[in-house]
Amino acid sequence: MEAALHQNKTFETIDYSDQRLTDNEFVNCEFINCNFSKSDFSSIDFLDCTFKNCNLSLAVLRNTGLKNIKFIGCKLMGLDFSATNSFLFTVSFQDCIVDYATFIYKKLKKTHFIDCSLKDTDFSNTDLSLAVFKNCDLSHATFMEAILEKTDFRTSKNYSFDPSENKIKGTKVSHAALAGLLTKFDLDIE
Repeated sequence: MEAALHQNKTFETIDYSDQRLTDNEFVNCEFINCNFSKSDFSSIDFLDCTFKNCNLSLAVLRNTGLKNIKFIGCKLMGLDFSATNSFLFTVSFQDCIVDYATFIYKKLKKTHFIDCSLKDTDFSNTDLSLAVFKNCDLSHATFMEAILEKTDFRTSKNYSFDPSENKIKGTKVSHAALAGLLTKFDLDIE
């Protein structure tokens, strides 16, 4: 794909797997049923774009701009979001598989994760204040030195984090998940 500015376009059922897409800017574009697995998005900017039912697993996101991006029904396994451009970084996820992803040091304030699988995802040193995890599976997700203030985990499952190693003022959790917050104490909870 040659360098260009793409505005108000729809890209549908295209296979970009294992390709390098550089020096492009996409504004208000929609990607539907596209395969971006193992693609290289280095230094590409996406603004006000939506990805629907796309596979972006193992894509390279080095210095990629993700500004107001919606991922719906996408497979995003193994993505390193910590490598993206932090300027105006804003994303949301619905019905996505975001397993084995990394968000280290990202600002995800008010981010919504709805009906997602986030297994083995690393949220270390991430600002997740006011974020919402609705009906998500957070098995083995890592929360270390994260800001979880007023984060809503109430309808999600399998999350565990050490309250003494994260900022948790006003964090919303379910009664059933309290045991996951006390695992370091090796309690026998009945």
